Amino acid sequence: MNPSDEILDIVDENDVVVGQAPRGEATARGLRHRCVFIEARDAEGRLFVHRRTDTKLVFPSHYDMFVGGVVGAGESYDEAALREAEEELGATGLPRPEPLFRFLYADGAHTWWSAVYRVRCELPVSPQVEEVAWHAFLDEAEVERRLGEWPWVPDGLEAYRRLRESRPA
Repeated sequence: MNPSDEILDIVDENDVVVGQAPRGEATARGLRHRCVFIEARDAEGRLFVHRRTDTKLVFPSHYDMFVGGVVGAGESYDEAALREAEEELGATGLPRPEPLFRFLYADGAHTWWSAVYRVRCELPVSPQVEEVAWHAFLDEAEVERRLGEWPWVPDGLEAYRRLRESRPA
């Protein structure tokens, strides 16, 4: 199935389902839907970072410090988080991602309810070539150095900022 044809729940500002639409239509019309962001770290605590392929519908060729994606119609955030983490990392048998917080992302052109999760990935990864053009596990200092150098997905940057602010000092 073409990813643009995937059916999504359309939600209001309170994250209540108000309808459904194909992903391509939701993106083109700026309809609010649901997404999951999963912070994946390896056994050493390094963060999985990747560059999206140039064929992605939203933010092609941008870097991201989360794996994740849209929540399908009728799918829970928790179900989507595990599915997306396993699909994007190419690692079957991950532990269930831990939910951290939710926020409404809006940048004028795009808007979605975003559920942020964390998972430890101690399995070998083999990301989907259709989704991921490059990947590595980077330590926090390297991620911070790259923030001003690489083009990052804006929703991931917002989730990363909120995650950093929520950590104890």
